[in-house]
Amino acid sequence: MCLFLAFAAVTAVHGHGTRVGFYSKTCPKAETIVRSTVESHLKFDVTLAAALLRIHFHDCFVHGCDGSILIDGPDTEKTYFINRSLRGFEVIEDARTKLEATCPGVVSCADIVALAARDSVVFSGGSSWKVPTGRRDGLVSKVSETILPQVSDSVDKQKQMFIEKGLSTKDLVTLVGAHTIGTTTCRLFSNRLYNFTGNGTSDPSIDPAILPKLRSVCPQNGDGTKRLAMDYGSQTKFDTHFFANLRRGRGILLSDQVLWADASTKTYVERFLGKRGLPGLNFNKEFAKAMVKMSNIGVKTRAEGEIRKKCSAFNSK
Repeated sequence: MCLFLAFAAVTAVHGHGTRVGFYSKTCPKAETIVRSTVESHLKFDVTLAAALLRIHFHDCFVHGCDGSILIDGPDTEKTYFINRSLRGFEVIEDARTKLEATCPGVVSCADIVALAARDSVVFSGGSSWKVPTGRRDGLVSKVSETILPQVSDSVDKQKQMFIEKGLSTKDLVTLVGAHTIGTTTCRLFSNRLYNFTGNGTSDPSIDPAILPKLRSVCPQNGDGTKRLAMDYGSQTKFDTHFFANLRRGRGILLSDQVLWADASTKTYVERFLGKRGLPGLNFNKEFAKAMVKMSNIGVKTRAEGEIRKKCSAFNSK
């Protein structure tokens, strides 16, 4: 079921003060340094690919794509309950250190995050795309201002959150397709296995054939931190298998599975799967376009931000 076109280049759309090749003169090896850093970490832990993608998404949905998710502190975005499970920050910081040694004070942490997300997709077998760069690092990171999509969100609520960021229904389905790689914890979906409606039954949308397996991994009243692949059966390949799972009732998170139940989102799932009678969509090409679109949310440029010396801390004033 691997319907990807590995390493196919996709032309990016420019805008919002960013452009492809922003560092071509000031730090020509910037993208190479980020890519080699990402690859060196993923060779030891392939699960970091999904983690780096998740960092980028969580960054862009709060204050825009400005690296605010990277800041350490007692009341920063990192401390928001969903963000406490984020990982892979050491990869970003490693790239920061190498870039500072080559071209100090030039490349932003926000751009490192955007580039690392692209490189993680490529490493996982997906397509490459040209990443517009030139972001500055934001100057604010507050848990009180952090609002992110939840696993219990309806399709309408998900669509509204995406619309508020300038993203369409097609972008929503496409970007959720990032769940083709990565894992989630039992606590985020165990209610679907045991007490979905409050009367001790499972979610009827779950494929009965996989229910015993899911329950064995996530027993009732068991360890809620145990992890399971979001793309059941194909968690390390960036492909359309995730959408095939939605069609079969094998979406793990409720917010994913409901995309199959709503007509406005189901049509895009079917088009990614090549349903006869519908105009087909190439997942990798659409994902590249959606990522560029998302990566330009709330971009800070020039005096709106800074170039952090360390990604986890604002520069001292």
